[in-house]
Amino acid sequence: MIGKVLVGIALGSIAALAADAPSTVTFHKDIEPILQANCQSCHRPGQIAPMSFLTYQTARPWAKAMKAATLARKMPPWFADPGIGHFTNDRSLKQVDVELIAKWADTGAAEGDIKDAPAPKQWPEGWQIQPDIILDGPVTDVPAHPKNNVVEWMSVTIPTNFTKDTWITSVQIKPEHPEVAHHICSGFNPHTPDVKYYDATWIDKPRDEDGAALPDKGPTFGNRAGNGRSMAEDCYLPGMPAADYRAFGAAKLVPAGSDLTLNLHYTPNGTAVTDHVKIGFTVAKEAPERRYVSLSSSAPTDPKRFAIPPNTADWQSPPAVVTFARDVELVFMMPHMHVRGKDMTYTLEYPDGRKEVVLNVPHYDFNWQLGYDTSIKIPKGTKLHVDAHFDNSVNNKFNPNPNKTVYYGEMTWEEMMFPFFGVVVDKDADPKKILTTRVVSAGA
Repeated sequence: MIGKVLVGIALGSIAALAADAPSTVTFHKDIEPILQANCQSCHRPGQIAPMSFLTYQTARPWAKAMKAATLARKMPPWFADPGIGHFTNDRSLKQVDVELIAKWADTGAAEGDIKDAPAPKQWPEGWQIQPDIILDGPVTDVPAHPKNNVVEWMSVTIPTNFTKDTWITSVQIKPEHPEVAHHICSGFNPHTPDVKYYDATWIDKPRDEDGAALPDKGPTFGNRAGNGRSMAEDCYLPGMPAADYRAFGAAKLVPAGSDLTLNLHYTPNGTAVTDHVKIGFTVAKEAPERRYVSLSSSAPTDPKRFAIPPNTADWQSPPAVVTFARDVELVFMMPHMHVRGKDMTYTLEYPDGRKEVVLNVPHYDFNWQLGYDTSIKIPKGTKLHVDAHFDNSVNNKFNPNPNKTVYYGEMTWEEMMFPFFGVVVDKDADPKKILTTRVVSAGA
């Protein structure tokens, strides 16, 4: 009797699901809303994706590819363990949306009635944000084949021309040639009389024939040019083109007369280009109640403690650990490693001894360096403990050479263990006094 009841319930559930599912899946009614919400931010002209999903005509040829990528959970890119934490910017598709895309592709990818289409989303032209202010950044010649295929990290300072204290609510660093831009980071600094605007400075490091810095000839990381200026408040990274603090009801304060220092890292790809960087900001009309602070930490960088052995598939890095000196709200986390990066985990250790894993990225992908938005109240005295593993084996398809020891360094074929995170505090808090332990950068 019980078995018959269970079978009846199961058949009833299947029937209900079948009744809820549309008999005909069309682009305008069923698929276009999914693309607007989850895909068009990248899949439109001028953005990182190679094809546009703004219209039926441009999306239709990719129907089968959409099905394959979404069934495999490769698209939209999202790497956080779904069983850990809660993220307000989760771009992963619901199962029902995955099934709709598959059914649409399998049934001929019909267009349907244009009257069923949602209103077109108004995307900023050429930008992820709609800037109120655009600064003209440096112009850099990136050669096709430099020595050892290396263009050293360089620093360039430009004026903001801010004549009054300004609360910025979002920022986007936009290279003209993202295909060669490994990263571009920025930081605001007080103006000093000796600064030379638009003057690129760098340090040539001794390197081997493969372009790796030599650990016995000096530091493989750090000692960057820039006169000690802050250079890691906001970054352009693959998959992370803009930082938007409006989602947190917060902003960053930029004092009047500040300069902006950019740290630029280019990776040549065999074609010489001239890259022109622009930086866009949105600004608040009134001072907000909350202040966003960009923070980052690092594993030890010295070659005695950070040296990934050859042919090692699961090397554990020394951790990156910081301690909070005041109550904060943790709102953002972003792992950063290079091509041998395998996984990264953020763990909070509360003053009462309780531990909580708040982000686990079990399959890190250098090509998609995603930020994860959250909301976690953290009391004073809490430690943030970040762990990571690296795959320096032949099984890592991105590994340029599994037979070399890999040190901490600035180039893609070297490695980093550099977790970013962001917090929100009240607007009068001192951003330099949020952590008691050394932090790589603290940007207001």
